[in-house]
Amino acid sequence: MHTFNTLSEFHKFCALPKPEHPLISLVDYGQVDYQTIENQITWMQNFYSIGLKRDIQAKVRYGQQQYDFDEGLLSFIGPRQVLQFEMLPRERKPSGWLLLIHPDFLWNTPLAKTIKSYEFFGYAINEALFLSEKEEKTMIEILLHIQQEYRSNIDKFSQNIIIAQLELLLNYAERYYQRQFLTRKINNHEVLVRLEDILDTYFNGEEAINKGIPTVQFVADALNVSSNYLSSLLKVLTGQSTQQHIHEKLIEKAKEKLSTTQLSVSEIAYTLGFEHSQSFSKLFKSKTKQSPLAFRASFN
Repeated sequence: MHTFNTLSEFHKFCALPKPEHPLISLVDYGQVDYQTIENQITWMQNFYSIGLKRDIQAKVRYGQQQYDFDEGLLSFIGPRQVLQFEMLPRERKPSGWLLLIHPDFLWNTPLAKTIKSYEFFGYAINEALFLSEKEEKTMIEILLHIQQEYRSNIDKFSQNIIIAQLELLLNYAERYYQRQFLTRKINNHEVLVRLEDILDTYFNGEEAINKGIPTVQFVADALNVSSNYLSSLLKVLTGQSTQQHIHEKLIEKAKEKLSTTQLSVSEIAYTLGFEHSQSFSKLFKSKTKQSPLAFRASFN
């Protein structure tokens, strides 16, 4: 596996001239020529990269997930993430831009902290961001503004100006991802159906007894997406987090058992994955404004 700690190391691997700035660089993707004869390349980079690329002739894995570049255009890779490229025969020369940002460039700026809130850097998602022609033009203009600034005479304003452009680019990306969630309704509703099935199976079987209440990570793994991606998707579709969906299903199953069985509250708590019935009663009351016994009494 190749490891790139600096932008210079990555430039060298891509047969590019040395970066004009050691901590930020905009690469013309049409000029990239990976210096390896391997048709499968694995690397880890210790910097951020934002790729706006077309005609990528490769299958890409990001973390543990296949990353779909077939139609998606914009991709976000965070530091210390593992990428794997399986190079395919080229039909067309790739084109586009690759912005590299070393974390040291963000040091002592607000973006050093807030960049972690842009969840698409950490997604184990399986698709790049789709852009309209107008959106693509907007993003390219920002990328070129960044390049123009670091190519100018660096002064005390340069970093702040570039950081402002970066924040603008990331905020646009967040807007476009939200739109992508909303417009791809068929796939998104499939996720909701699968989520329901996973939770039904979990609570109807022995898993809750054996493993406890399902975690957000368990649900995300079962859906083959990252926990951040799943929470973002559910927030857009339903206004609720993954944790809230788990609790809703849990309460639904609790109501079913309270109203149709003679199991005690403690037994129901146990079948739903609680170690202590008090914890179950507390959650039930917070969600329904009734105790489990008061809810049961309303059916008798």
